Amino acid sequence: MQYQRLRDLREDADLTQEQVAKVLYMLRSVYQRYESGKREIPFNIAIMLAKFYNVSLDYIAGFTNIKKPPLK
Repeated sequence: MQYQRLRDLREDADLTQEQVAKVLYMLRSVYQRYESGKREIPFNIAIMLAKFYNVSLDYIAGFTNIKKPPLK
């Protein structure tokens, strides 16, 4: 996972770690560990983050630099 991407997405949305943690129904300290790379992000949380930020899982995982694939 590209942990820096989580921080960048959060900051681009002008959100705090606390606000994102609430969306994910978790403590800020748990989310902070995901964002810092100290804890692996579970797949279901990665899906929630992708939906929340409206980006692809590939973008969050660092497989692409394109936030959203073009519509077909």
